[in-house]
Amino acid sequence: MPAVVFGPDRVIRRERAKVGLVLGAGGVLGAAWMTGALVRLQERLPVADADLIVGTSAGSVLAAALRCRAPMDEIVAWQCGDASGVLTESMALAAQDRPLPPWPHPRPGSLSLARAALFLQVPPWVGASGWLPHGRGQHVALRSLVSALHWRHHQHPQRAAQAGSWVDGHTWIVAMDYDTGHRVLFGHPEAPRASLPDAVVASCSIPGWYEPARIGGRRYVDGGVRSATSLSVLGGTDVQEVYVLAPMASTQPDHPLQPHLQLERRVRRLLTHLLLREAKALGEQGKRVTVVTPGPRDLAVIGANLMDPKRRQAVLEVSLGTSAGSFGLQAQVA
Repeated sequence: MPAVVFGPDRVIRRERAKVGLVLGAGGVLGAAWMTGALVRLQERLPVADADLIVGTSAGSVLAAALRCRAPMDEIVAWQCGDASGVLTESMALAAQDRPLPPWPHPRPGSLSLARAALFLQVPPWVGASGWLPHGRGQHVALRSLVSALHWRHHQHPQRAAQAGSWVDGHTWIVAMDYDTGHRVLFGHPEAPRASLPDAVVASCSIPGWYEPARIGGRRYVDGGVRSATSLSVLGGTDVQEVYVLAPMASTQPDHPLQPHLQLERRVRRLLTHLLLREAKALGEQGKRVTVVTPGPRDLAVIGANLMDPKRRQAVLEVSLGTSAGSFGLQAQVA
């Protein structure tokens, strides 16, 4: 898979450079693709020790797993449909998931958000999500998974006193307020308080597919509506080296003949343009940003439906091969 680097060839500091890890949106198959990439990145640096992890939608699930110190072997096993211990129940629930959502309620999801777009208060695509019907999907398996990981992590005696909290400033879970269109970084000290399972469920609640998550009396949906990666939130932070895994972008796309895939590639081109613009801006701040996206081999197996669980293991296996060597790239891209 291709990697593009922005910023200085290397970050020179007297102390260890602070590392940021950005895990983007991408559905079930995006999570599988990122898992393969994380295995390869783990060969270069301990990903769970990143100074700041930002997770959006599918990326929020992996961010939560890393924050809860889930071993990489366990994350891979989950993607392969193999789980044990406290994760057994969530795996059984995940097996019941369908590649298509239940029929939504026949009413707009957020008229207030749609109105905000008419007054140019939010970008058009954000406002358009308010016109989508009210989703009915439930993240039962996902909530079970994150709850199990969080519970197990805090069984350690030194962490037991902190079991009710997960906010430490090192993990941000991105969601969007479904009535205002504002981006929210759960886990940030200034964000509304939320449990880790609630934050991840909110970040993964795709409008029109899943029911909006309610936290503190407000409704939240998938953070990917605002941005596929939310890379720009690292501007102004003290991280100096950034690794971005972006399943919904592609710096080296393929050229399929099927009309539905051609449409999907057009969306990818737009998302890629926005992502690289954000990466370039961070590079101009002196941060070294490595952007990794699916290549042609990955795209061929991912297909058009990012929520199809039947392709999960195949996507993971291809990603393990295509991502080998991606993080050793030393080229400078202006």
